[in-house]
Amino acid sequence: MRILTKLWRLFLFFALLAFAMNNSQPATVNWFFSYTWTAPMVIVVLVAFTCGAVVGVLAMTPSWWHHRSRANRLETPAAAAPPMTPATTPALPDVTQVRDGL
Repeated sequence: MRILTKLWRLFLFFALLAFAMNNSQPATVNWFFSYTWTAPMVIVVLVAFTCGAVVGVLAMTPSWWHHRSRANRLETPAAAAPPMTPATTPALPDVTQVRDGL
């Protein structure tokens, strides 16, 4: 299994290296108010990918917090549970009645 992981990482590295080498030509990004940014195409693509990933994580954060707080509320530790008193203890059937089928 470790050899497959290493082979996958090696393949991914060479694929990204080939992508970077094939997209090294300059690209110009035109912003508002006549502002332009010129950088290699691979940098522009990686910046766009990173910005998209950050926006996606930030969009999911409130939902993650909500689900985490709800899960924490549902998990009550045993020490926090109120002790059972004889009045709240469920009645167990008599062993002789269960054995005799009554």
